[in-house]
Amino acid sequence: MRRPSSWLTAGPAPRLLGLGVLLLVGATWAAAQTRSQSREGEFTLSVDVDLVVLHATVVDKDGRRVTELPAERFHIYEDNVLQKLALFRNEDVPITVGLVLDNSASMTDNRQEMKAGALTFAEASNPLDETFVVNFNDDYYLDLGSKDFTNNTEELKEALGKTTTRGSTSFYDALRASLAHLQKGTRQKKVLLVITDGVDNTSASSFDTALREAQQAEAAVYVVALPCTDPKRDCRRARREIRKLVQVTGGVAYFPTSLEQVQSLCKQIAHEIRSQYVLGYYPSNRARDGSFRSLRVEVLSAKGQPRYFVRTRSGYYAESQQPAGSQ
Repeated sequence: MRRPSSWLTAGPAPRLLGLGVLLLVGATWAAAQTRSQSREGEFTLSVDVDLVVLHATVVDKDGRRVTELPAERFHIYEDNVLQKLALFRNEDVPITVGLVLDNSASMTDNRQEMKAGALTFAEASNPLDETFVVNFNDDYYLDLGSKDFTNNTEELKEALGKTTTRGSTSFYDALRASLAHLQKGTRQKKVLLVITDGVDNTSASSFDTALREAQQAEAAVYVVALPCTDPKRDCRRARREIRKLVQVTGGVAYFPTSLEQVQSLCKQIAHEIRSQYVLGYYPSNRARDGSFRSLRVEVLSAKGQPRYFVRTRSGYYAESQQPAGSQ
């Protein structure tokens, strides 16, 4: 039995006031001591909420991923102030990931390639990932029956095939609900892969609300934006919003010109996620004022000059000492 939109609260901001604490905690999770495996192969990571953690992709001028860099080459700046690196890892770790698929009427001709791309992503990902599927049109559904997550390919295939394309597009509402569901996961690294044409025309939520919650959730959002058939003005707006969404979360947006590219792009995203650096630091600004802190990461050459391009989230919201429920 499918779980409809009632499986999570999304929509206008007042319905999500209780979510803020969860999302703010997610924005500053960290590890003082780490290890890749524990008993029965389960990944574990101890938590220190004062440490800010970033997942960073490093590429060269041709866009090729750069791996095996030493910690001393990385410089982290918070509000343009250099921070002291306290955590550094470069290894494949399992994640919590949501596959968020647009099943509105405008995606009818793209449905098979969209499903194939999502499945290709799952098959190329870490086998210990915990994954959920959200299909959306004018509503959104968690399509794993009674489960919240799975790493079973057959269950994912079934979930990906549950919806037929129809209706309009509640992208912002589905995005907010998916970000919230990520917080139920047990993995500290969290990702959404969205496949859509991006043109929202039904949501109760605004893009600005969804964007802010994406910034708070410490989840990288990757988008494969399929060809848009809506009016040109709406398509341009959708592309601007998608680019802004991935930029603030440290993800990437791809705009394939043909449906044949979808599977290869989804595999590319899976490979990128599995080759990221994990960086952590204790902020020199210790104020718990709920303010937004901008972030920048540079990778320096042996001569001390910036050499590579680094993709990570653009900032985070500091924890607040404001009492719960106060205005």
